[in-house]
Amino acid sequence: MSMPSADARLNPACRAAAEPSRLATVTRCRRTLFAATSAALLALTAGCHRNRFPDVPAGYREFAYVTNGTSNTVSVLDLVYLRADRTLAVGNSPTGIAANPVRDEVYAVNTGSGTVSVIDTDRNQVVATIPVHRQPYFIAVEPTGHRAYVANSGSNNVSVLDLDKRREIAVAGTGEQPGLAVLAPDMRSLVVTNRGSGSVSIFAVAAPDAPGPVLALRSVYSGCPGATHAVILKDSSKAFVACSGGHQVMAISLAAAPGSWALRQDATQANDHLLALLDVGQTPIHLALKPDSGEIFVSNFGSDSVSELSTWTNEVSSTYTIASKPVQGIVAEDNSSLYLSNFGADTLGLWSIDDGRLVASLHTGSAPDALAFSADQHLLLVADAHSGDVSVIRTQGNPGPALFTLLPAGGSPNAIAVKAMSGR
Repeated sequence: MSMPSADARLNPACRAAAEPSRLATVTRCRRTLFAATSAALLALTAGCHRNRFPDVPAGYREFAYVTNGTSNTVSVLDLVYLRADRTLAVGNSPTGIAANPVRDEVYAVNTGSGTVSVIDTDRNQVVATIPVHRQPYFIAVEPTGHRAYVANSGSNNVSVLDLDKRREIAVAGTGEQPGLAVLAPDMRSLVVTNRGSGSVSIFAVAAPDAPGPVLALRSVYSGCPGATHAVILKDSSKAFVACSGGHQVMAISLAAAPGSWALRQDATQANDHLLALLDVGQTPIHLALKPDSGEIFVSNFGSDSVSELSTWTNEVSSTYTIASKPVQGIVAEDNSSLYLSNFGADTLGLWSIDDGRLVASLHTGSAPDALAFSADQHLLLVADAHSGDVSVIRTQGNPGPALFTLLPAGGSPNAIAVKAMSGR
């Protein structure tokens, strides 16, 4: 699989999906003098307690886990005391990472090793390694916490993992170079984006006790060059896929559950079907879904813009030139604010969804990339790919969102998972 150079340190979705030629501009991004500022801030704020943030219960713990692609490590950051906790050795070239919603575990995908590292978040130790196949990139964990799905880009398949037994239990063939496997909230559909073949594979997911295969191929849709990131609405009715090799987003209606209200109202909902190909900016690489599922914000890396999509009408509402090589977005839980990592400007943009305008631009480390909120969303974490640190943004307070501190990570941090645990 052809991959961009180590200097083109975009998020895993972009690295897995965009052609090297489309990333040439990234390799020419100027490195800034921010590293010196980062070091000074780290010296001033090391070990800083969250005395400016809401109180937490006794025994409460919360950590961010950051995959460091060129260090073969995961950085563990303490989000209560805002300090580095430890560094864990994992496999080669870790990329995707996800937390188990019901168990004290986090899973790091090791692209270079073809494995998944299991991290016990109670002890912050690697406790198991699960073999998968060649060049895995992401992992999706079921809401029940029992199974996970990993797209293996170098093997053209997707692995199903039993997280209770920590082993692979099934494999299903996909298109060429699958980059992302996204599970629908109702756990009935798995959407896989195939970068190499420019297609989308949709699988029916069997219940744990159901006979037959875990995954059964239900539909395949071509015509999405460089298919990369995807999101599914919270009611599991539609999937949207970024076609990063061009300038479109594919909208797909997912088959309704047997006996459901949707199926009773419309017999066509018995099957998946293509809804639209929506024109956005160049090289769309990330889709940020509002928590209410009403809109999607598309990061158009190639045209320095963000497109706003209506998930109700399947139309592009607007496209705004408000970013510099945007690579990722995230929407606050109140649906009012969109944060954008500007890879080309070393800034984080704050867009007011209600007002339709850019309200702030916050400095970060060099080449901001992956984003993740803390559990209470009073903190926003930004992985800075070139400076090897994590910018900690205070999202609330006077006069507004601001860079609070920087915490050290490893080489080319590229994904973040947050896990909160109550006292025992």
